[in-house]
Amino acid sequence: MSGDASRRPGALQPGDLVVARNRKWDGTAHWVVPGRYLGEDIHGWWIFQGRGEFCSRPGAAFYTASDAVLLVPRSGEYVATFYDDTYPGDFRIYVDLAMAHEWKPIKPGVAEFHMIDMDLDVIRSVHRDVFIDDEDEFDEHRVTMAYPDDVVESMRQECGALYQAVFTKQAPFDGTGPSSTCAEWFRKGRA
Repeated sequence: MSGDASRRPGALQPGDLVVARNRKWDGTAHWVVPGRYLGEDIHGWWIFQGRGEFCSRPGAAFYTASDAVLLVPRSGEYVATFYDDTYPGDFRIYVDLAMAHEWKPIKPGVAEFHMIDMDLDVIRSVHRDVFIDDEDEFDEHRVTMAYPDDVVESMRQECGALYQAVFTKQAPFDGTGPSSTCAEWFRKGRA
């Protein structure tokens, strides 16, 4: 999938609106999160999700409590959201295992980013260090949504590799402090 043209954002310019639309394997809607395109680096494409943005999914909605930056990777079956110390919650890095990345231009200056959320999450938290979340949801959906065996194996392998990368602080998961990979993207988003 990483060689697929839909994996690349096309003609987006810094400041363009990007709406991330997540869905589950069975096609049901999941999170919708707006942001502003920041640019790209060797890791992928970065989107600023500012404080006070309206995020929703069926049955839940909220205004964001702080700024965050989202990384859509050049390769890999995930997206990663980075939170700095302005975030009042426990997370600092939240990696969603996700596949079928696709950029969809809507009109000049506006695009959607689509993905399938595969339940598993790798999280760096303030209080719990690094852990894998929602393994129970993955196991449940594996059956109820009929995940193919090769997808199950691929997601488990990707999850293990991401856990190691976050745990050992490999870039771009090298923290959220002033010298981290995501720090420059926070600065650009807040400028």
